Amino acid sequence: MEPAGSISGKIAVASMVTILLAVLNRVLYKLALVPMKEYPFFLAQVTTFGYVVVYFFILYLRYKAGIVTKEMLALPKSQFIAIGFLEALGVASGMSAGAMLPGPAIPILSQTFLVWQLILSVLILGRKYSFIQVFGCLLVTAGVVIAVASGANNGEFLSQVELLWPALMVASSAFQAAASILKEFVFIDGAKRLWGKPPDIFVVNSFGSGFQALFVFLLLPFLSNIRGIPFAELPAYLRSGCEGAPLLPLLFIAMNMAFNISLLNLVKMSSALVSSLAVTLAVPLSIYILSLPLPYIPEGASLNVHFVVGAAILVLGLIIYNVPRSADQNYKSD
Repeated sequence: MEPAGSISGKIAVASMVTILLAVLNRVLYKLALVPMKEYPFFLAQVTTFGYVVVYFFILYLRYKAGIVTKEMLALPKSQFIAIGFLEALGVASGMSAGAMLPGPAIPILSQTFLVWQLILSVLILGRKYSFIQVFGCLLVTAGVVIAVASGANNGEFLSQVELLWPALMVASSAFQAAASILKEFVFIDGAKRLWGKPPDIFVVNSFGSGFQALFVFLLLPFLSNIRGIPFAELPAYLRSGCEGAPLLPLLFIAMNMAFNISLLNLVKMSSALVSSLAVTLAVPLSIYILSLPLPYIPEGASLNVHFVVGAAILVLGLIIYNVPRSADQNYKSD
């Protein structure tokens, strides 16, 4: 048995690595969108297909190892179709908005995911939340409103951005939250169909990502029309997007996968509480870094006092929301 000090040290290192990867993931998300401002759908397509290849490869290995069964693969595909459709809408709308928004706004607006998740889990799953969790959710909402409204009347931050783009980023979080709730429903329903054993996570991720890739592809003509690109010119548009910034999208995809693996490793080593707090800490760090002059964003962004206060309230809300939930999960697992 390892000494407690050695285990604590490993958890501390893993936490720092997860925080670092979470920050880099958020920063690279914005940087990849800057040179590809006119090609967000191309980036969405590349990202989606990248995940399909990786997830199905891992799924194949787990099937060969006997971890994934034929019964798991035979689960109804209608649920995965719905998940893929919602995630496709989330990716497309999120990248469209992200290309037009100042960097610090993206981590802030994306935290509305928590609000949507709470509302939808009550409506769809019938879940109940404690007063402290609802209070934390309300703090997150208040933080987003304060941060986004900070530049409404003084010519700073979001005052020069059309309302459409922040609204589209919030809608993107709603689509992704709905997909996450459906995934949770698949695990619950799958456990009933598989005699108490929930489906393997890579079954859900692989089929969900596969249908997401399909819907992103099917949405391209509609989305390109919104951008004023004739469908006949779409192949040339996609080639131009690849030539415009070939490395940044690949770097973002690799970093995103590394972050997800690191997060799962941290949960395995410690607890959901530690991983939740690590991701929470990455939010203000990402906002600060994205406000600095960076490659492709040399002008940076001005963060006024109201924005900083809003971000602080948001982080406090995330901590208040996650602590009792994670503690409850750990209690049930003991």
